[in-house]
Amino acid sequence: MADGVWFNFILAAIPAGMPLLLGTLGEIITEKAGNLNLGVEGMMYMGAIFGFLGGFYTNSAVVALLAAFGGGLLGALIYAFLTVTLKANQNVTGLTLTIFGTGLAALIGENLLAGGSVSVAFSEELKAAFGSIRIPVLADIPYVGPLLFSNNIFVIIGVVCAVAMGLYLNHTRRGLNLRAVGENPGAADAAGVNVTLYKYVHILLGGGICGLGGGYVCFVTCNGAWVQNCVNGLGWIAVALVIFACWSPYRAIVGSLIFGALSVLQFYKPAFLRDVSAPIFSMLPFLVTAIVLVITSVRMSREKVQPKGCGINYDREER
Repeated sequence: MADGVWFNFILAAIPAGMPLLLGTLGEIITEKAGNLNLGVEGMMYMGAIFGFLGGFYTNSAVVALLAAFGGGLLGALIYAFLTVTLKANQNVTGLTLTIFGTGLAALIGENLLAGGSVSVAFSEELKAAFGSIRIPVLADIPYVGPLLFSNNIFVIIGVVCAVAMGLYLNHTRRGLNLRAVGENPGAADAAGVNVTLYKYVHILLGGGICGLGGGYVCFVTCNGAWVQNCVNGLGWIAVALVIFACWSPYRAIVGSLIFGALSVLQFYKPAFLRDVSAPIFSMLPFLVTAIVLVITSVRMSREKVQPKGCGINYDREER
């Protein structure tokens, strides 16, 4: 690929990786609280449909974003109540949440498209609100400007969330408490940390961030139109990216960029790959996900493993 094509390829890969980054960040903060939530796909669907409804009926970008966050948060609240309060199995609950969120979005979407409507979409004004935002002066910096300072609002939200989460987990007392809850909730409880409160707050926060990832798919990828099955497996890739990123928000940025590049590769494929059919490229992110999971699991070091409390419900009475 020529230099200009390479640059355009990277320019397309950054926004393409944003739903993955948001889904990965949401799952990282959830697992740091000691809960494995396999319902990322469901929460992304709930964020997508509630965000679409919020934007469609109010024509407000702020309401659409808040509704997307709220949709994911609602899914996470269901999960938190079942696993933290009722001590339900985390794996089964997460899988059930995926089925519930996917089905709910499909049901509401079916009603939106009822009556022969080919599609329902945002107004042109609202679509423009989720287009590129150009930051004066900074956007004029060669190469760096178009990549970082002339992109949609979700790119800004994703990068800010990743940096803020990294600082929170590694450089604040509450972040240290959260990591203690994820590693050894009994010891954290004995030290005076409110384990249940920490779990609820961070599970809900993680769900809201996942919901924003679903909102991105609807608002940007689908250009403000509701498309059935729009998330299409991105939540599962995000779960795998958590392992690839070794539970680090900073590494999640790199991982999402790589997988974003894979998702747009078919539009920038070099000459020697032009005869390869499009379905092969559509399959590529999922194939690479499986390979990454195997390699990462085999080469996992002690310092870069899942928090020890993940998958195990904490009961204070058994402490």
